[in-house]
Parts: sequence; C-alpha cells; structure tokens
Amino acid sequence: MEHIAEAFQLGGIWMYMILIVSIIALGIIIERFYHLYKHNINGKAFMSQVDKLIKHGNIERAIKLCNNAPNAALAKVVRAGLVRANKSGAEIMAAVEEATLEVVPMITKRIDNLPILANIATLMGLLGTIVGMIAAFSSLSAVSADKRQAALSKGISVAMYTTAFGLIVAVPVLLFHILIQNLAKKIVAEIDEYSVKLENRLVERLKAGVAQGSEARD
Repeated sequence: MEHIAEAFQLGGIWMYMILIVSIIALGIIIERFYHLYKHNINGKAFMSQVDKLIKHGNIERAIKLCNNAPNAALAKVVRAGLVRANKSGAEIMAAVEEATLEVVPMITKRIDNLPILANIATLMGLLGTIVGMIAAFSSLSAVSADKRQAALSKGISVAMYTTAFGLIVAVPVLLFHILIQNLAKKIVAEIDEYSVKLENRLVERLKAGVAQGSEARD
C-alpha cells in the first residue's frame, strides 16, 4: 500500500485522472454485466416450449410463459409477436420488428465506451510519462554534473509510473469489453434467429387456419 501511495504521489495529477477513468469503466462493467444477466435467457429451451404451445394452439399459455421472464429480451420480442398471433402476417412481423428495435439498443448501449476508456487511460499514462520526462530533463540543469545521471534515472522511473498505471487499467477493461460484447452478441443473435422462426411459425398457423376454414365451407 505504501508503494502504491508513493506511486500516486510521484505520478501526480495524471495518476488521479487515470483512476477516475478506471472508476467510470468499472461502473459500466458492473452495470452491463448486471443488465445483460437480467436480459439473458436460455433461448433454445425457451423457444422449444413456446413452439410446442403454438403447435397445440395454446397462444395464451405461450404469452404467460413470456410473462414469467419479464426482463428477458427474447421473451419481450416473442411476446410482442404472440399478442398479435391472430392478426395478419404483416402485423405480426411489424410487432416483432418494433420490439426488436426497442430491446437491442438496451442490450448494446455503453458497451462501446469501454475500449474508448481503455484508450484514454493508456494515452493519459503516456502523456503523464512524457510530461514527467520533460520535467526530469529540465531538472538536470539544477544539479551538479556528477549527480545528473542519478537524477535522470530517478526522474524517468517516476515518469513511467503513469504509463504503467494506464496499462494496468486499460488491459482488464479491454478483456471485460470482450466478455460483455460476446454476451450481448449472443443475446442479439438469439433474438434475430428465434424472432424469424416465431414469425414463420405464426404465419404457418394463420395459413393452416385459413385452409381449414376453406375446407369447412366446402
């Protein structure tokens, strides 16, 4: 702890600026993981149940199944289509598309800020190092010739603290960005895949109903 405190003291204002960036990044990481955890669902198992209920004509139970997962993004999109299951195919597709446009931005928001914050931390570290090295070279004129090498070495080592801290912040932020982005892509991919399958299933159901009605009239 003493070494960390000393590094912050020697690194100056740049260390604190990088610390602020790290706190913002940490807040985004925690918020995104929590938010995506709520939006996530086992898409394959969920849609298997929904598909069975649709095949048996039990749309109301399928809607209730979606209501049991009110925070799940896929469930919201599927529910939007099921609510209009007895409407035209165009209305079903419009409802699904509208729900998708609503939930996808909620899944992906703020994720792209993480690599930006990582770059900012790195650049602040480099800038702090450059400023520190300029100060180290400038101070050489104030010491005797036999002490210049020692003073320069100390000044450079102090200046490197900011670069080191910037990288210490940037690398984990980039790693967490990959994890969060992959989770978000997984949720969005499930929405894209299963929303199309839902539309096809509901349209087939409508066509089957029309065909049965025609046969009954004949």
